[in-house]
Amino acid sequence: MTADRPQALVEDYRPGDFLLAGPSATLLATGCQAVVAEPDPDELVARVGKLLLDTAAPVAVGVLPFDGDAQPRLVIPAEVRRGGHARTGPTAAWKHAPRVTPIPEPAAYAHAVEQVVRRLRSDSGLRKVVLARAIELDFDDAVDIGSLLPGLVAANPIGFTYAADLGPAPGGRALIGASPELLLRRTGDQVVSNPLAGSVPRGVDPAADEKVAAALLASAKDQGEHRVVVEAVVEVLRPFCRRLTVPAAPALVKTPSVWHLSTRITGELIDPDVSALRLAAALHPTPAVCGTPTAAARAVIAEHEPFDRGFYSGVVGWCDASGDGEWVVAIRCAEVEAARMRLFAGAGIMPDSVPAAELAETDAKFRTLLAALGVAL
Repeated sequence: MTADRPQALVEDYRPGDFLLAGPSATLLATGCQAVVAEPDPDELVARVGKLLLDTAAPVAVGVLPFDGDAQPRLVIPAEVRRGGHARTGPTAAWKHAPRVTPIPEPAAYAHAVEQVVRRLRSDSGLRKVVLARAIELDFDDAVDIGSLLPGLVAANPIGFTYAADLGPAPGGRALIGASPELLLRRTGDQVVSNPLAGSVPRGVDPAADEKVAAALLASAKDQGEHRVVVEAVVEVLRPFCRRLTVPAAPALVKTPSVWHLSTRITGELIDPDVSALRLAAALHPTPAVCGTPTAAARAVIAEHEPFDRGFYSGVVGWCDASGDGEWVVAIRCAEVEAARMRLFAGAGIMPDSVPAAELAETDAKFRTLLAALGVAL
């Protein structure tokens, strides 16, 4: 494993590679010694651990899908290069505007939110459902993923820019994105999780922006949505940790187009052999991307979302042989194949959600990615 200039790592990305550029480090993995696609979490962790020891590879990299029954794609790379924080890059330029297909139409999404709200109000066992939309963009030419990544990094200075290969396809197939949300980082016996839930579009000027941020912090609906996620993360991590530190109230964090409620949870592991991949698999999916209870929320999602999420709202990251690693939630993302790009955005639906507001939230999340990609709709 070699150290390198962070921006060079982003610029050197080629189709089939894996890139994760975060606030403190950038990792580029190239080549492929083995692929692991075990849906069972225990088998996945065991298989990856054995391959890391057998191959002496520095890390395993890849992505877990939203659906627990679907196949993940983890890769043992041939080479790994690391650097610090990659800060700048040009936004991509497109010769022609894409053809746009919303899935579903915005009005249909708002209607689905209304139906889910009714369900939440009538079903005392269902607390939250995350409902997503997609936008399909068709371009005249194949999408050059490498040309998109510098702009994503520049537009996402405090988050995680990623590109993960999704397997053989004509022209390549990959998941790219700019996630603000750290699911799990393990360094020795120290773990960190930073769930985000409760969001609002940024204001159009500084005064309006300050006002909407304050309103988010005071919102009972968003505080409740956030609390559900924090409780779930703590419940999963507590058996693994001798100590957990959980702030009493969330803080505000911002992306270029959205404010989020954020809680940074830290802990100390009881068993140093519990890997970052094992913890990430145990945490996924959190109520931030699915809802709660998980099985009931999944059923509602399947009923109302007219597409397969695939790796959207999954987990993307890396893990090494010692168990250290970093895994982020695969949001603010697009699946790219040939000349087609499918973008995803979701919103947490609570009993007091307003359909128009949830639609606006997903619009703002789409804008984050579209602006970074240099696409104007």
